[in-house]
Amino acid sequence: MHLFDPITLRGLTVRNRVWLPPMCQYQVEARDGVPTDWHLVHLGARAVGGFGLVIAEATAVVPEGRISPQDVGLWDDAQAEAWARVVRFGQAHGAAMGVQLAHAGRKASAERAFPGEPGGVAGPDRGGWPVVGPTDVAFPGLAEPRALTTAEVADVPRRFAEAAVRADQAGFDVVEIHSAHGYLLHQFYSPLTNTRTDAYGGTYEGRTRLVKEVVAAVRAVWPERKPLLLRLSATDWTDGGWTLDDSVRLVAELGPLGVDLVDVSTGGLVHAPIPTAAEPGYQVPFAERIRRETGLPVAAVGRITDPHQADALVRGGQADAVLVGRAALREPSWPQRAAHELGHPGPYPAAYHRGTY
Repeated sequence: MHLFDPITLRGLTVRNRVWLPPMCQYQVEARDGVPTDWHLVHLGARAVGGFGLVIAEATAVVPEGRISPQDVGLWDDAQAEAWARVVRFGQAHGAAMGVQLAHAGRKASAERAFPGEPGGVAGPDRGGWPVVGPTDVAFPGLAEPRALTTAEVADVPRRFAEAAVRADQAGFDVVEIHSAHGYLLHQFYSPLTNTRTDAYGGTYEGRTRLVKEVVAAVRAVWPERKPLLLRLSATDWTDGGWTLDDSVRLVAELGPLGVDLVDVSTGGLVHAPIPTAAEPGYQVPFAERIRRETGLPVAAVGRITDPHQADALVRGGQADAVLVGRAALREPSWPQRAAHELGHPGPYPAAYHRGTY
């Protein structure tokens, strides 16, 4: 098994194990959640460049679930129709197309903080809105949330499921549930941010109830032949927070609910130093242990930029796929170069045959 072997999840065979992770683009200037030509070109270029699975950025399931006013969404049919164009293009060039469904919770209504633009809270004059979370404690520098009622929390899975139905209508091959990086589902399962005393708080069982209900609701409407992925922050990197032991336990429980692969990341819930963050592949040990102890396929991510390292992770059984993010922003055709360096035929479209290595 190597980086350019295909991988089959349920009824989907992906041409290789080099995948594009979801990376927020903040390019919806109309603030209506509808993807634009930017998304067609950005994601389409990576499909043409040879990525096996291309996952669209965090896509809000409700308007108040956006990170910024410029985020994409899947809460209405106009958004699904616009996504369908992007999906068709990517699939026509050999890539499987995925979308990450998300709710930002207390990290919503933030400025996109592009160079030269303000950061912090996006106020009403900047397209912002009131935010919600498991409690009324704010993320540092962002708006104070309103704590969701028990009934409102119980309704969150329905909104994820409705977005999944639209993802299917748009033709996506894969849905990934965003349960990482300090966004709503992560806010619920971590004891650092969930101090609720109702059925969605307190014990491990209470804190993980929402993510399990979301998975079950999405799997119930997502076609049986299509894979369901979940992105998880395997640790909060701080005392008293979510741990790798917790992650192993949760993933073991999510597999029977219909999760087919876990995209293993870390952190994002609170400001915490990551002592190994400068090391290539610093998050791989988390993915490796989850894979070994649960038997569920995993994807590794985190400063993986060298083709030989990526291939070694797959060959060594540390991960089933590798997500190449920031390097892909610099080099849309990273898989073609990687294939050349590893001695495999590159995934080139016919129109680019003169550019082969």
